[in-house]
Amino acid sequence: MEPIHAFILAVVQGITEFLPISSSAHLILVPEFFGWPDQGLAFDVAVHVGSLLAVVLFLRKELALIVPAWLAGWQRLSWDTNGQLGWLVVLATIPVGLVGFLGESWIEGNLRSPMVIAAGSAFFGGLLWVSDRGASTNTKKFSDLTWKTALMVGLAQAFALIPGTSRSGVTMTALLAMGYDRATTAKFSFLLAVPTIALPGLLKANDLVQAEQGVDWMPLAIGIVVSAVAALLCMRWFISVIERIGMLPFVLYRFGLSAILLWVFL
Repeated sequence: MEPIHAFILAVVQGITEFLPISSSAHLILVPEFFGWPDQGLAFDVAVHVGSLLAVVLFLRKELALIVPAWLAGWQRLSWDTNGQLGWLVVLATIPVGLVGFLGESWIEGNLRSPMVIAAGSAFFGGLLWVSDRGASTNTKKFSDLTWKTALMVGLAQAFALIPGTSRSGVTMTALLAMGYDRATTAKFSFLLAVPTIALPGLLKANDLVQAEQGVDWMPLAIGIVVSAVAALLCMRWFISVIERIGMLPFVLYRFGLSAILLWVFL
């Protein structure tokens, strides 16, 4: 893999993982447009490790409260507010985990096409636009999160396995529609990224080890470092933008991407 390809794809992954525009779609489309060979399993693992490092660093204060409280609660089978938030993250992760486990092979074989990406980008972009239109008056925050909210967000997140949907986009769409303010929707979506990135990453890493193929470490190092830096900068920028102007720029981008794909591939 060429270092410049690794750099560009790592930037794409880092930026798109946490924006509501679908990282999986962009990692499919960029090589498709430029005629690059498939980046391979090892590189996919590397860029997701970078994104995971970035979100853990970005949410280090929140995770330093949630994780110990969740673990400590097992000693007495009672959880404080931070421990309960940990359970909400777990609950919201279960649907996408089940769907991914049962349907990943079928999804990989049937839905990784530009037309699916175009349809998913436009449809779920429209839902994001509708849910965000009244979000400036939303007042619900982290303290208002319930198990019902987490379950609904989890069910929505399962759709993110369809390329073009966007995991962050669909989770934020669900939260905005339920009355949560934009900053809360973004932060909870980032929290959900920790297990959602980590668990498939571990499975892919296990597949990589079992494959026993030679590894070119330079592209992997580039992928980890560049995707981590890009993701960290992107998360900070994203929250400041949506608090000021909302989701409209990302909705317009999704509609534009869908139109380009339809024009090129129809």
